[in-house]
Amino acid sequence: MSSPSLSRTAPAAAERALMSRLADHLERVIRGKREAVELVICAVAAGGHVLLEDVPGTGKTTLAKVLASGIGGAFKRVQFTPDLLPTDIIGSSIFLPQEGQFRFRPGPLFANVLIADEINRASPRTQSALLEALSEGQVTVDGETHLLAPPFLCLATQNPVEFHGTYPLPEASLDRFAVQLSLGYLPEDEERTLLMTRSGPPPLEALRPVCSLEEVARLQERVQAVRLEESVADYLLRLVQATRGHPSLRLGVSTRGALLYGRMGRARALMQGRDYVLPEDLKALAVPVLAHRLVLDTRARYAGSDKRVLMQELLGAVPVPR
Repeated sequence: MSSPSLSRTAPAAAERALMSRLADHLERVIRGKREAVELVICAVAAGGHVLLEDVPGTGKTTLAKVLASGIGGAFKRVQFTPDLLPTDIIGSSIFLPQEGQFRFRPGPLFANVLIADEINRASPRTQSALLEALSEGQVTVDGETHLLAPPFLCLATQNPVEFHGTYPLPEASLDRFAVQLSLGYLPEDEERTLLMTRSGPPPLEALRPVCSLEEVARLQERVQAVRLEESVADYLLRLVQATRGHPSLRLGVSTRGALLYGRMGRARALMQGRDYVLPEDLKALAVPVLAHRLVLDTRARYAGSDKRVLMQELLGAVPVPR
């Protein structure tokens, strides 16, 4: 399917149109969740990954499938279980007798959109198999590096209310996700419409791409060119530093987290039709981009403190540049 190419002659207009098409495409199936959908599109544009923390049956896997169909990319799904091995995700070297040598057979990780379903059910050893791919877009097997075909997006899911037989994601893993979000239940009117109009699974077969993989790759390049003025960069850093010195936090936002925060801010600016970042972009993204990176100290954790609420408090305490 042909679509307008991205242009630098009309700053941000083509990119905004592309991101809007993708969001509209997702909303054809994921109804009543525009804010979450736009966060996912920003993550795509920023070259980041998404952690979906939600109860079962809210459309997490469907979201990944619809996104893959929208960009015309390869979709793979891995169900994480306690007996899953790293090679089940990455792939392994297979000996071919007829050739007398080993040859790498790629696993499901080699896709444009990967859903790591119930990622916290796998052992830490298996979870760590994703670290290199999430941060560097490559994997190393038997000393040989294999690049993942861009664009590569991982959507990982976990159930926030079920802990039996799970392994909580360590900070190193959480820090590699650009954004954490929850779809939640549908609004009542949307759920009523869904009940009345749909009697089977979502009609994914009828969906067609609204852009190409090449356009997504160019969009990701364009994000890097969005301007971040010094005063806005200082505001970003003040928010980050506020998390590092808070008495209730044992660990604040890392430098990697700050860089991802900036990239997400640039992506949101493009979605709003601008080629520069405003403080409003950073305020809108602070909780979904930063809160999951915070580590509460023991006293705050046992007191039932909420990292998202704490991040909101920090937003109110850090002055916004004028």
